[in-house]
Amino acid sequence: MGYDEPVRSGPPEPTSDAPGAGPLPEETHAEPGPDRFGVHIVWETLLLLGFGALVYLVWREDPAVLRGSGLRGLIVEVVGLGLLALAAGLSLRTAAVNLAIGPVAVAAGLHFAEQSDRGVLVVGAAAGVAAIGGLLLGLVVVLLHVPGWVASLGGAAAVVVYIEQRSAPVLVQGNYDPRSTAGQLFVGFAAIAVFGGLFGAVGPIRRLVGRFRPVADPARRRGVAAAVATTGGYVCSTLLAMLAGALVAAADGAVTPVPGLDWTVLAVGTALLAGTSAFGLRGGVFGTLVTAGAIGLFLAYASARGWTVSRWAVAGAVLAAGLAVTRLVETYGRPAPGPAALPVPPSPTTDATPGGGWSVPQPEPVADWPPVMPAQPTASTTDPWGPRRWETGPRTWDAEDR
Repeated sequence: MGYDEPVRSGPPEPTSDAPGAGPLPEETHAEPGPDRFGVHIVWETLLLLGFGALVYLVWREDPAVLRGSGLRGLIVEVVGLGLLALAAGLSLRTAAVNLAIGPVAVAAGLHFAEQSDRGVLVVGAAAGVAAIGGLLLGLVVVLLHVPGWVASLGGAAAVVVYIEQRSAPVLVQGNYDPRSTAGQLFVGFAAIAVFGGLFGAVGPIRRLVGRFRPVADPARRRGVAAAVATTGGYVCSTLLAMLAGALVAAADGAVTPVPGLDWTVLAVGTALLAGTSAFGLRGGVFGTLVTAGAIGLFLAYASARGWTVSRWAVAGAVLAAGLAVTRLVETYGRPAPGPAALPVPPSPTTDATPGGGWSVPQPEPVADWPPVMPAQPTASTTDPWGPRRWETGPRTWDAEDR
């Protein structure tokens, strides 16, 4: 079963046998022309201003949060949320969002908590399982060509079944504390986020990654390249979610067996608020890094103020704002419209008729003849060359002496 549509050299064939049914227009892979990137620059500048405002609020409320151990703990929380946001943003870029990232993070945290005393091999085994799960999920989406959110929701249900086998919080058995390497973790996360955004801003790469985005009929296959890119997006997003879950579990010291869908909503909302389009294809460069930091600062500020904030409430608010940003990105980020093409005048040559014969263009009707002859000059009414018998006077050339 292939993905590429056959290439036709002539006009497309009609898809209906009904009388008068014309051919359907050919489908293109994307809008022509480069996307306008200015909207991402403006939006990320506003995000940076909001980030600075939150830094000021947290510093004024509790300066200890931004110093020493408080800062290292905040960095670990931001990196954990940022990895989930990267997972959501990558799957959104491929136009096949992965809604299983939250449950995958919780399941990875439970596995890490139970097996962390066995060393680094635990993380490697979890990464292998996550990669296989992402691969299977991607194959289901591209082979059946079904919406990614539906398939990934089914994958999330399967992961929740694994989570529900535990009924009590699981303590982390190992002694690894990610706060001791908070700076290295943040540099690694920032490098992945920024370089990934820069690669996604390159036109050919952006179009290749977002090739699964439908442009006409959503049920129409988008080609082998789209299938490969979408499957790779599921594998990478599942791996990032696994790393986020292990990191958060190591920082908290215990993992509560919960479905984790609130983490999914928060991660998807963060990616949308960062400037990634919900329709796929489009996204910024620094948005995920700044947005994850801003949300981490807001949660730290709420904790310093003594507020009880539900993760569901924060996730819902961020998601609602992210949908508005998607409309902004899609409105002002699409390629600029080109000049309108001039109409081509019809050719005066013969054209083929639908029946297969040839028809000669009919000449235009000739205008009517004038009703009367044009008036003749009245200088002389006598024909000088007429016969002699019709003359009543002397000849014209006899008027003078020879």
